[in-house]
Amino acid sequence: MSLIMAALLVIVVCAIALRRRAAKSADGPRRPIVVRATPYAQRDINVDGLRLRYIDEGEGEPILLVPGHTSRIEEYDDVTAILRSRYRVLVFDFPGSGYSEKPDRPYDLAFYDRTIVGFLDAVGVGQCFIAGGSLGGNLALRAARADPARFPRVAAWGPGSAWERKPVMAAFMRHFGYLLFLVTVRIQSMFWFDRGWHGRKAALRAVFAYYREVMCRGFVRMYWGIAADQLDTSLFDIAAEIRQPALLMWGDRDHGFDMGAGVLRLHALMPRSRLVVFAGAGHSLVAERTEAVARELLKFFAETPRSS
Repeated sequence: MSLIMAALLVIVVCAIALRRRAAKSADGPRRPIVVRATPYAQRDINVDGLRLRYIDEGEGEPILLVPGHTSRIEEYDDVTAILRSRYRVLVFDFPGSGYSEKPDRPYDLAFYDRTIVGFLDAVGVGQCFIAGGSLGGNLALRAARADPARFPRVAAWGPGSAWERKPVMAAFMRHFGYLLFLVTVRIQSMFWFDRGWHGRKAALRAVFAYYREVMCRGFVRMYWGIAADQLDTSLFDIAAEIRQPALLMWGDRDHGFDMGAGVLRLHALMPRSRLVVFAGAGHSLVAERTEAVARELLKFFAETPRSS
């Protein structure tokens, strides 16, 4: 009984702390204040009535880099530095995340699908390459399947939803997840970076400092809405319909939700996919293997002209 009471006490304390933090701001800051900011020019654009922060760097054929769940532009700063020598690199913060607007509204993958299309329309980009990791990889593959003419090549690493649907877990998150936000984020963070990576502690400190800075109701609703929808969706259902060239990447120490088996299955289901495995790497490949990931992207996107 004492263990049950202790668990309930932890939940109540976390819920109170979360509500206090969420009440600090209706939307969060528009730019990084305490945490590291991107070295590139930060811009704002209105997409479907919401303000999005973005960067637009380099010249040449456009590449859209799609951030992961709860992440932000800065996730791709080092990769952008390499890619922009040959390409026009676009990255934006999704609604509810980063330093974009964070409305207190429902969040799901379909909303983010529309945001990708709306953003590209707003900046005047038609056809482009698309790439991303984790949630970003999930959304990149979804976009490629929905509009193969617009996205002639797609790259994804450790993509979310590389598993069978998990409706029971998704339902729990939708109804009770907010009570466990602070605890769950700490547990989830154990899977972001490989334990042997030298930059792990500093990266985790930066992530939690960023969370404290942007915490608001919209951010929390986004966190659980997108997490639940990823669990309630499977890329296996659409993989065979992604017929353009695709690059899949995976760190062989990334096993959350059986990611390794999921990526292998996607590779088998996608007709024109190539798989690259990084030995000794975890889920956050762009942090742990920045230059290697950039090299693979440069090689893959340069192989064939877009018009083919």
